[in-house]
Amino acid sequence: MPLWKKENLNLNKYPPNVHGLTGSIACGKTTVANLFKKNGIFVLDIDDVAKEVVKKGEKGLDLIVKEFGKNFLDKNGNLDRRKLGNLIFNNKSAKKKLENILHPLIFQKEKEIVFNYLKKNPDSIIIVDAALMIETGSFKRYNKIIVVYIPEELQIQRLMKRDNLSKEEAIKRIKSQMPIDEKIKYADFIIDNSNSLIETEKQVKKIIEELKNDN
Repeated sequence: MPLWKKENLNLNKYPPNVHGLTGSIACGKTTVANLFKKNGIFVLDIDDVAKEVVKKGEKGLDLIVKEFGKNFLDKNGNLDRRKLGNLIFNNKSAKKKLENILHPLIFQKEKEIVFNYLKKNPDSIIIVDAALMIETGSFKRYNKIIVVYIPEELQIQRLMKRDNLSKEEAIKRIKSQMPIDEKIKYADFIIDNSNSLIETEKQVKKIIEELKNDN
């Protein structure tokens, strides 16, 4: 049976050549995603999908306005991300409402992109890059899970440098997420991003070869 079928858009599990990539803040997930792209792998960034479903004219934006009001639009009628972000950061109920609006739309758009790509490239490997796939349970859709890892102390140092934070601020942000040591329990592959870019790319290439052999 071909991988692409319209009814597959109703499935909650992907074909075996679709995998997940995740990590925690400042672990270098974006760096690793770019290395997969560099080595010829199609990577779908869920952040890009999330932005797509709330563009002006899209259903996601209409639902946000209906739930939270027009004051979360900017002067051009686009979503004011900072204002909405400030709301949900301090309001668990609002955060849950936003998730209930967006997660189904993001998943549906994700599936459309994945299956459209498979229609044209049925034997290709696809990696879906999502920071919160473990937390949301969406990791269950993918065949293999790749987790980008660095030790927490290095994570703190890199976050301090990247975002110009104090050590206390960096620790607070890290502690607000699932610990990286917890995430690696879900991993089929762990990429240790503690060392040089060359060392990280070696691990990426090795994983690509293993995924191709399993494909």
